[in-house]
Amino acid sequence: MVGIKGGSIACCSMEYDYPLYRPPSEARSMIFQVTLGCSFNQCSFCDMYRSKEYSERPWEQVRSEIDLMARQMPDTKRVFLADGDALNLDTDYMVKIVRHVKESFPSLERISCYAMPMNILKKSDDELNRLREAGLDMLYLGVESGSDLVLKKVTKGATSSMISKAVNRGKGAGYVMSCMIILGLGGRTHSEEHIRGTAELINSCSPNYVGALTLYLENGIKGEFLEKFGEEFIPVSDEEALRELQNLVGSIETEDSIVFRANHGSNAYNVKGTFPADKEEMLKNISWMRSHPEVIRPKGLRGF
Repeated sequence: MVGIKGGSIACCSMEYDYPLYRPPSEARSMIFQVTLGCSFNQCSFCDMYRSKEYSERPWEQVRSEIDLMARQMPDTKRVFLADGDALNLDTDYMVKIVRHVKESFPSLERISCYAMPMNILKKSDDELNRLREAGLDMLYLGVESGSDLVLKKVTKGATSSMISKAVNRGKGAGYVMSCMIILGLGGRTHSEEHIRGTAELINSCSPNYVGALTLYLENGIKGEFLEKFGEEFIPVSDEEALRELQNLVGSIETEDSIVFRANHGSNAYNVKGTFPADKEEMLKNISWMRSHPEVIRPKGLRGF
């Protein structure tokens, strides 16, 4: 995730309620805030929307912003619907928004948003199909871990089976599913279980995209994380996170294409490829980095 923080100021004649977040791959996208904050907002590792109370923006405001930007930037190709919980909207309202975006930007290639597992699971097949037919193309879903123990300790609000089912339902409805996992989320104590479970989850649903981040706690959320997780949490080092990545890549077995990226700014390394074709090459690159610790960022530059 990439955050844009500040006061509520005008940008391209449109006002955002900050902080504003979007996935790295949406860097060139037009962003419309259709919800503010996150309706769950309890994940102990995430402080993205702690400063906001969840709310749903009214149609007149959303429509006026879409119309404004359609006049100013009619050739927009990608739109991201923020904040963290757009799919929590009533389906009829979400369909209205997506259709208006689609109709307003004739060169549009993609509409996307974040989605919690429960957002997808509470929608019927008909609702998911209606949203897809209206023009919603891609969903970003935080997997974080495939270990139920770790998911419970970080207050994810979902089990591994729920997450797998949500990804499969999204794919079945025709959405491109982009999922994120967090290296180091189980600490040293639960590292093996965290990675084993995460690989099993990915194997069970084969998302179109998988991005690997490394746990990074900021803005005073560390205390809450440690309190909820328990005294046994010991943060992993960059070298240990790289070992987790090696074990994860080595355990992913799929015949479906999965575009894999571990090049987020929280990581101490850059690994990328596509499963299954590039698996062995990725493992070779990781093995080389593990034998050359000088390529890892200097100690002290990573904040836990």
